[in-house]
Amino acid sequence: MESEGSLTVAAGTIGPVSEQSTAPDERTGIKVEIVVVLLVTFGLSGLSSLVSLTESLSNGALAGQTVALNPSRSNNSMFDLLWQLLGVLKLCAWSALGLYLLWRSGVPPRLVGLAKSHLRRDILPGLGLAALIGIPGLGLYLIAHALGASLTVIPSSLHEHWWRLPVLCLSAIANAAAEEVLVVGYLLTRLRRLGWSENRSLLASALLRGSYHLYQGIGGGLGNVVMGLIFGRVWQRTNRLWPLFIAHALIDVVAYIGYSALHGHVSWLP
Repeated sequence: MESEGSLTVAAGTIGPVSEQSTAPDERTGIKVEIVVVLLVTFGLSGLSSLVSLTESLSNGALAGQTVALNPSRSNNSMFDLLWQLLGVLKLCAWSALGLYLLWRSGVPPRLVGLAKSHLRRDILPGLGLAALIGIPGLGLYLIAHALGASLTVIPSSLHEHWWRLPVLCLSAIANAAAEEVLVVGYLLTRLRRLGWSENRSLLASALLRGSYHLYQGIGGGLGNVVMGLIFGRVWQRTNRLWPLFIAHALIDVVAYIGYSALHGHVSWLP
């Protein structure tokens, strides 16, 4: 175990790194890498969401507008399926990119919390996180929608195809993998290498998560900032990425399939 402020690789964890321990050329390379990765992935999504929110605000009340998270891409069932699977593949590729870059820098997946999953350390905490985030998150969305701070979010507008439910589950899993690997595992690890403090890194990660959800409205952005703060802190303290992945995937599966089952049958769901 090395002294505080240095890179620590023990018991499957990575500790903070001081700025002095990283050569100037390496620091520059890490900064460029982060910028490029974000411009290709969620950073660009954040900018796109900001433009989308600005356009929505210019069109009038947010609550009177809708946004679909999983829209149909074609009237032809098989082509629609292919488009949906390509979207899943893109998110998986983003996740793989983050893991690959970390691996190339000497940080294998197990050191960012993707070691063998355990019931007590991963699955049960993941279920707890899903409840902690998902239930209040639904309440926050309903309040924000009532206050006009959120668009009407349609988690799924896929047509009634035989493959609809499996694809929604795959989409939820791919979203969870891409976001938790890149926004938590990758970004926080690279910012540690730059010598950023844990709190500063956590805030940057949470703001990034909130930014690419702004297309849902101000409420969606703020809610995901809170989610990012909680998820990021859990990772910083446990160095386990599986609970975050499990919680995120479960939240999305419940949202996608639950909306399909409840929409039009309950009065409280917009």
